[in-house]
Parts: sequence; C-alpha cells; structure tokens
Amino acid sequence: QVQLVESGGGLVQPGGSLRVSCAASGTIFRNNAMGWYRRVPGKERELVATITSGGSTNYADSVKGRFTISRDNAKNTVYLQMNSLKFEDTAVYYCNVKQWSVTATWYEYWGQGTQVTVSS
Repeated sequence: QVQLVESGGGLVQPGGSLRVSCAASGTIFRNNAMGWYRRVPGKERELVATITSGGSTNYADSVKGRFTISRDNAKNTVYLQMNSLKFEDTAVYYCNVKQWSVTATWYEYWGQGTQVTVSS
C-alpha cells in the first residue's frame, strides 16, 4: 500500500513559477513510475509528466520546455517545477505512482490533489 501527499500548489500570476511536491510512503517497488496528472472541470484527467525509476521522462506537449519533473529516491518524492505558467495550466494536480512487482502485477495510486491557479 502506498500513500501520496501533494504540496506546493497555490495562486500564481501568468508567467510565474510554482513547484509542487509529492511524498510517497509505504512499499515502493523497484520498477515504478511517478508522475503528475491534472484535471479541470468538464475535462478528462490528463497526463502532465512522468518519470520512471530509471530516470526516463515523458511530458505532455503542452508543457514541454516549461515544466520539469524530477525525483528524489531517498525521500520517495517527486517534484514538478512549473515555469512560464499560463491560464490553461490552472487545474487540480494529482500525483500518481504506478509500480510493478517481480511477478509483473501492477498497482496504481493517487494523491488527493493540489490546486494550481494561474490568474492575474
């Protein structure tokens, strides 16, 4: 079982920056991916960025060049540095962990979300 706690959301002006963090506790398997998804009212939850245990990253086209995902394995924490924020980045940001056991069974966990609002 894994618990995820997000922090760092808030209100920021267009062009500003925020860093959100997600701390994971519980049993983290060797093969895993941590990432961020976001949701706005009326839209499906969408992937923002992911980073695997091997360090491979993936970003949504809309955030490439502006957002950077990283992780601290010693702290079981994933970060999302968000720069050059736009109005359309306003959303609830959710931390996600996917992991695979040695038997290839996979598990998925979600945080409660942290609000990011970009507004003048």
